[in-house]
Amino acid sequence: MPHHILVADDDPHIREIICFALEKAGMKTLAVPDGAAALLAIERRAPDLVVLDIGMPEMDGLELCRRLRHTSDVPVLFLSARDEEIDRILGLEMGGDDYVTKPFSPRELVARVNVILRRARPAPEPADDRQFAHGRLALVPASHTASFDGKPLALTSIEFAILKGFLARPAHVLGRDMVMANAYAANIHVADRTVDSHIRNIRAKLAAIGCVDAIETVHGVGFRLGRCGS
Repeated sequence: MPHHILVADDDPHIREIICFALEKAGMKTLAVPDGAAALLAIERRAPDLVVLDIGMPEMDGLELCRRLRHTSDVPVLFLSARDEEIDRILGLEMGGDDYVTKPFSPRELVARVNVILRRARPAPEPADDRQFAHGRLALVPASHTASFDGKPLALTSIEFAILKGFLARPAHVLGRDMVMANAYAANIHVADRTVDSHIRNIRAKLAAIGCVDAIETVHGVGFRLGRCGS
């Protein structure tokens, strides 16, 4: 079955470009002009992913994402006409999976959508159902679940892939390039600020359930797993 993508942007030309590119890649699309219409569309039928413009009338993309995260973990790819760090950080910290700045390459956008969809629906793991564990932190790729001290940890698909990369190499220091190679296709460039935003978001989610030493910064090198409550 083709993936169903909801595209929310107040610019009809942008909506047309995005939908054409996604449909050419074999996906089904529904386009809406604002956040309020997007919320109604999601209530009628849950999409596989939302391409969401930050600056829209009625309800902006950040507010829509905030409301979605109360009830849904649908992947979100943010769009913005501005290359503003505050937009990027807010979008990712509210639960967005990735961020694209206008003007953008339709091929790049499709590539990022495909990466997020693959992370959201990972390939089945071997029958032995591997589990990664470090301290009181545990992660099971086959069921796409993570927990700390038995408490469930809600992660976006990109955050899950990043954390899995750390757990696969618990004694290693990972540079930013390696961190994002665990979550994105090799031909997709991701800014350092985006990497930092994802790490900050993972730390905050873990801290909220009692893990305050999950990921340590090694200045000038990268990041490594902390004790994770061990």
